[in-house]
Amino acid sequence: MRIAIGADHGGYELKQQIADFLIAQGHQVQDFGTHSPESVDYPDFAAPLARAVVAGEFERGILICGTGIGMSIAANKVRGARAALCTDCYMAHMSRQDNDANILCLGGRVLGLGLALDIVQVFLNSEFLGGHHTRRIGKIRALDEERG
Repeated sequence: MRIAIGADHGGYELKQQIADFLIAQGHQVQDFGTHSPESVDYPDFAAPLARAVVAGEFERGILICGTGIGMSIAANKVRGARAALCTDCYMAHMSRQDNDANILCLGGRVLGLGLALDIVQVFLNSEFLGGHHTRRIGKIRALDEERG
């Protein structure tokens, strides 16, 4: 799977660990930065990654900041992005199954490595169910269109 990954300084260390984990599993990973623990602004990484995922360049995206909140807010400003902040495996599964989330957001300062890797695995391995959920995703798309 082609996966885009990005972080600000608060998620830098976890991003590196997740990227290594994904590469070891055979995924193709593109790192959108940041490339150091120096302070940066999360929207500068969320927007380009979200645009690339929405454009179909990647099957999924992963964004990490200190809590995951800033990244999820910023990514969801990109039309077509469905970025889900997940703090456990159930949320990751449901974000894919019911909401067809295309970007996973994580908190580098609130999750341990083991849990974060489990969440990533569930997010990547869960599929959208479709059915009545498709109607709901259509309504989300309509909201995107309202924004212009």
